Amino acid sequence: MSTLVVTGGEVLRPDLTVERADVLIDQADGEIKAVGDVGSADDELDASGGLVIPGLVNAHTHVAMTLLRGYADDKSLSAWLREDVWPVEAELRADDVRAGTELGLVEMIKSGTTTFADMYFFMPEVVQAVDEVGMRAVLGYGSITVGNDDTDARQEMEDGLAFAREYDGAADGRVRTAFMPHSLTTVDEEYLREFVPRARDAGLPIHLHANETEDEVDPIVDEHGERPLEYATDVGLLASKDFLAHGVHVDEREIDLLAERGTGVVHCPASNMKLASGMAPVQDLLDAGVPVGLGTDGAASNNDLDMFDEMRDAAMLGKLAAEDPRAVDAGSVVEMATANGAELLGFDSGRIEPGAKADLAVLDLAVPHLTPAHDLVSHLAYAARGSDVRHTVADGDVLMRDREVTVLDESRVRREAEVHAEELVDRAT
Repeated sequence: MSTLVVTGGEVLRPDLTVERADVLIDQADGEIKAVGDVGSADDELDASGGLVIPGLVNAHTHVAMTLLRGYADDKSLSAWLREDVWPVEAELRADDVRAGTELGLVEMIKSGTTTFADMYFFMPEVVQAVDEVGMRAVLGYGSITVGNDDTDARQEMEDGLAFAREYDGAADGRVRTAFMPHSLTTVDEEYLREFVPRARDAGLPIHLHANETEDEVDPIVDEHGERPLEYATDVGLLASKDFLAHGVHVDEREIDLLAERGTGVVHCPASNMKLASGMAPVQDLLDAGVPVGLGTDGAASNNDLDMFDEMRDAAMLGKLAAEDPRAVDAGSVVEMATANGAELLGFDSGRIEPGAKADLAVLDLAVPHLTPAHDLVSHLAYAARGSDVRHTVADGDVLMRDREVTVLDESRVRREAEVHAEELVDRAT
């Protein structure tokens, strides 16, 4: 048995208390074996002066959109997609997605994220990248039918279903898959009615965008005479393992539906603010018992993949939405970014205790913006930055040691991403 011990740090426990402890990891099975006074091991990570936290979970993103970071800013969602993003994405090639994905993985590893959910294109490239670096992910092909004839629309859905079936359990179980129709307004009803039951028969969870903007709500109400999530239940969506991105414009009945069915929501506050999509009623969702995770969305609408930024944004925006400074408190957002996100994605991680998967990060506390240490949970939500991460571990393997990524050549990744981004935009314009 190869073992790793994380020594000398404070440890964030599942109940959000902090205690001085070491963490012993069995690298063969990628699990935490003990927390406390654990003795020596084959390898050691020094966490002195640091805080050991569960690896962060980015529960909704489009990782390869790092290539479009800063490409088209300050526009409404509809105009941004139709005028800028979709025309460029039509020119994507597999090697572009690989380059953009590797850039995103480096960014996430450096900021303490060990697990993510990704909806995009050329997804076998993403599987291979995740496998090689050692992270954990739920992956799916984002199927869109609007604007396509029946043959192409049906192929879109077949491709999404085939990918999810083939790659579920890849990378020694670190990759799970989901069937991912893009949204209720970009996938026509007939295809949802046909393919959602097939995904259920395959035992796949379903992930899609829902209620992100009012422009996604009004057409469904006009056409079907019911709210989007009521329509979603009519076409077989909203099961207990399903999870939705955004959920900004949900009413009380839709919140009750989510709670009744156990369907999760991934809150993406930075993207929602940047695109002026609105303020999700996060505290209402939490109060109703809806599982809520946290995601960055893509780097083209954020514009980074730093989950510490996302925690701060979630707490601040949640208070504004509720008009209550007590809403979406520090502990809630830390749980959204760790244990809640892991549970939403179906992984036994997001907490530091024996038996959990060994996904963790070590933050350096010896910095001015984390001094004094009155409340380290508060610091995680309101003051910490991705650049504070010293070490990152996923499945028991060290992905970053002393701020140096060990699983990818960061300089090469940045150079190649620059080239692919420039060539991609040139092809589209």
